[in-house]
Amino acid sequence: MTLFSGSRRPFRTRGLGARPLSARPFSARPVGPAAVLVATLLLAGCAVGVAGAGDTGDIAAGQEQGSTGEDPAGPAAGPVDEPADEPADEPADEPAAAPADEPDPSINLTEYSVSDPTSRWVVVNKHSPLEPADYEPDLTTVRGYLVRPDAAPDLTALLEAAESDGVHLTLRSAYRGYPKQAAVYDGWVAQLGQAEADDVSARPGHSEHQTGIAVDFGSSTRSGCDFEQCFGETVEGRWVAEHSAEFGFIIRYTSENRAVTGYAPEPWHVRWVGRELASHMRATGVTTLEEVFDVPGGGYAR
Repeated sequence: MTLFSGSRRPFRTRGLGARPLSARPFSARPVGPAAVLVATLLLAGCAVGVAGAGDTGDIAAGQEQGSTGEDPAGPAAGPVDEPADEPADEPADEPAAAPADEPDPSINLTEYSVSDPTSRWVVVNKHSPLEPADYEPDLTTVRGYLVRPDAAPDLTALLEAAESDGVHLTLRSAYRGYPKQAAVYDGWVAQLGQAEADDVSARPGHSEHQTGIAVDFGSSTRSGCDFEQCFGETVEGRWVAEHSAEFGFIIRYTSENRAVTGYAPEPWHVRWVGRELASHMRATGVTTLEEVFDVPGGGYAR
């Protein structure tokens, strides 16, 4: 407790006579028992007064302490009641975690065509082939692979962001023209038969790779999982699943949407749709372009 820093006048004890006791001669007269008793009582009273003065100093010090938040009135006289237990402060409610993405009510789902092959929202599937079937887009190069110029900036940003997180994605496939897709599809038919080939490969003219806005990623840590289901379990596959929408890409074929897309899951295959639509799809939980734009999906019509 902080006390006053100023000097205090000494307390002076006075007796009953007109002169101070110290002025009387020591042997003025014999001191009887009654006088001794009176002197004893007087001295006891003085001691109480000195003790009271000490209490007064503590109270004053308490008043100064009041400037730091204590009660400026000091301690109350008499027995001090223990302060009543105050209810413990209830912990403040944790703010609800904001959703990763909020649906954008202003998105215009008719802004781009779903049938024009040059559109970022073109839907290419077993029911909706490219028109014309041998369509060839304008192309540029990202890390040695051909992609459409409008998708290139987001693809580059995605690859750089992954590297900043210590994840080194590789590109395994991007644009494939009609002749190349025909050769790929024929190879699967020869290996699996047409029914099974149709589950894992697109017929020429029906492939998203022909648009120039679809990419297949690979793993730098487990290259044996490239083009395999285990890619989704790799460091690279998990990063793609978590972050691709931030850069305008969606994982096009999943086990959950297989009946809608008509293809087996491919965790390595992403399709660029632009950041606005990718964010909207993540926020709404819709995973297919067929459902977003209400267009047919599933198996081949013929």
